[in-house]
Amino acid sequence: MAPSGSGSKKARADRRTASDRVSQMRREQQKKDRRRVLAIWGAAAVVIAIIVGAVTFAVLHSNANKPDLSAVKSFEYASGAHTQAPVKYKENPPVGGEHNPVWLNCGVYDTPVPNENAVHSLEHGAVWITYKPDLPKADVDKLKDLTPDTYAVLSPYEGLPAPVVVSAWGKQLLLTGADDPRLEPFIKEYRQGPQTPEPGALCTGGTDGTDANATPQVPMDGTASPSATPSTPASPSATPSPSAS
Repeated sequence: MAPSGSGSKKARADRRTASDRVSQMRREQQKKDRRRVLAIWGAAAVVIAIIVGAVTFAVLHSNANKPDLSAVKSFEYASGAHTQAPVKYKENPPVGGEHNPVWLNCGVYDTPVPNENAVHSLEHGAVWITYKPDLPKADVDKLKDLTPDTYAVLSPYEGLPAPVVVSAWGKQLLLTGADDPRLEPFIKEYRQGPQTPEPGALCTGGTDGTDANATPQVPMDGTASPSATPSTPASPSATPSPSAS
């Protein structure tokens, strides 16, 4: 039979060994936990980096392909100033100012239209696409395809400073032609845009530029000439009185 002291030493040694094993297992488990946490954070960092990279690329790509409207000129005009007399405008074509009490019916015109009636349509939120009369037919046809069905006027215009000029109330942009990529963004931005004095007001039921409600055109020699005829005539029954707003 072993001495009792020897048994106590062995028991203590066994307990120390067991404690050491537990401590070692805890250390190993802690190492595994740290590696797992680091792996999770590493994976999360990779995912975040990929997302940030994708968003950055998308934004840069979008900005690179976005047409530049920085060349749009802005003008300040008070609305609601009506006159039945011809008006001498500062801009060519005009983008605001005094105008006829009756608006021009929105649509596609094959001949010039009265400025004063067209400006009233701009006040209602229309865009006015004008082009030089000698613009090739293929380009004119392209402009017709790009002209919205409502709140838009397309017409030739003498003496333009560019092949195509697109205007809205207080806004104007000179374009290089029918293929200029800035045309559609301009229409999207300013047709019924925030600068419109009377958004949603009528763009039909006015004048087609040929009746008594149209302002007579005054050519360079100062004599009045007949107004324009639209390619799609307006309904005769839709003509308002000159007191229309």
